[in-house]
Amino acid sequence: MINVNVGLRPIVSNINLPTVLKTTILPGDSIERLFIATQVGEIFYIGNGDIRTFLDIRQRVIKLGNSGGYDERGLLGLAFHPNFYHNGLFYLYYSIAGTQGPGALTKPFKPDPCDPKTLNLKWTNRETQFDHIDTVEEWVLQSNGQPQKKRTLLNLRRPFSNHNGVNCLSFSPETGKLILSTGDGGSGYDPFNLSQNNLEVAGKIIEIDVDKNTNITNPPVITRFDELPEAIQETLAIMAKGVRNTPGISFQKFYNHYIKYVGNVGQDLVESIFSFVYNKSIPVTQLTQASFMNSELVNEGFINFGWRGWEGAFPTSIIRGCNENQNLDEKTIAYYNESVSLSGSRLQPLTNYFHKDSRPNKFEGTALTGVQPYMGNEIPSLTGSVVFTDVARKESQPHVRGALAYTRVRPDGRQNDFSVIQTNYDFGSQSAYYMSLGTNLNQSKLYLGAYASLKVTDLNKGTIFEIIP
Repeated sequence: MINVNVGLRPIVSNINLPTVLKTTILPGDSIERLFIATQVGEIFYIGNGDIRTFLDIRQRVIKLGNSGGYDERGLLGLAFHPNFYHNGLFYLYYSIAGTQGPGALTKPFKPDPCDPKTLNLKWTNRETQFDHIDTVEEWVLQSNGQPQKKRTLLNLRRPFSNHNGVNCLSFSPETGKLILSTGDGGSGYDPFNLSQNNLEVAGKIIEIDVDKNTNITNPPVITRFDELPEAIQETLAIMAKGVRNTPGISFQKFYNHYIKYVGNVGQDLVESIFSFVYNKSIPVTQLTQASFMNSELVNEGFINFGWRGWEGAFPTSIIRGCNENQNLDEKTIAYYNESVSLSGSRLQPLTNYFHKDSRPNKFEGTALTGVQPYMGNEIPSLTGSVVFTDVARKESQPHVRGALAYTRVRPDGRQNDFSVIQTNYDFGSQSAYYMSLGTNLNQSKLYLGAYASLKVTDLNKGTIFEIIP
């Protein structure tokens, strides 16, 4: 793959940690504007050369950063209805204030292949043993320009504080349905194997038919699909499972079809980007009925990313340092039987990049934070490719720098390599964690959200850039 160099043009500075970057056209407006959602609960948009507040829900968002400042909760999703210009509808996903719980486990989890009990843990006492509650809400921009909440679509009880997804709401240009991508619930190694259980909400990519009226404005707090009223179940379908944690789903038009891209954040070894064109979503009512009847579910066309048995293209491993050689690691398959059982049914990733990689022109990653197709012509060497970001290159000490890279779908459908995108921006002595990646409506522009700290409690350290030639 060819080497690509780009520039970064600052658009907004001194904002809180940016989680979502999207554009839309406001009702009555004629200009496509960039919207920025921050983790603490603000939504801004770029007006005529200045930044304006669209919505502030900081009082609704859980208090962040209680354990040292790093946090994966907060305002994590924003999506505008395809008919937003006319109906003013938009959707939020965030962690609710006042819902802090003790968590599902009393100590950190790590599987031990020699101890079957660690491989078969169950999430018990869910109503008391959880970390927080996330919500999906429908809002409307009223004729007076003020947003107002209309209804709640889902309330999700989460076992741990991490792996809640980010940039986790979008609308499918194929079906017109709202897509929610949920992480596996957190901790590490998915201790309860929620991502492979068809009835668990965690670890799934979910389609929501927001045009169906359930007449339920405040649904119950749940962790499983079969806990939902039937009217809500009828609005839901599952596109994929086996998700560990993801920076959302994106769509790239290819003739009369769409290529879907989903990144899956890795455990210890590798970050992965998946692509697929065809899939068959399974209605939640079909899932719950199959469970009730104790019958086998036909999974043909159902996408499975393989977690927790697989981490990208590799069986999930436990990594231990070698006592006699600090430069080497011992890697033990954590869930051998699960890796074997999923080996033929999981989707192979389009590309992987590694947490350790000594090859030239590569980088050592930390966590995938954005995946977006680029269909513009201003950077011709990237046209038609999929661009992705990692929060921090491990080799970029003492001043941390995020990573920008790209790959392409191969005509033969096989896995592809990736290439680093070089940037010429001088961040000086500040760190620059790449926290979010966004695009405009026709995918001709790319936007990057960078932050000078990994702590959400370090305020106003964010900058939004446009990626330019």
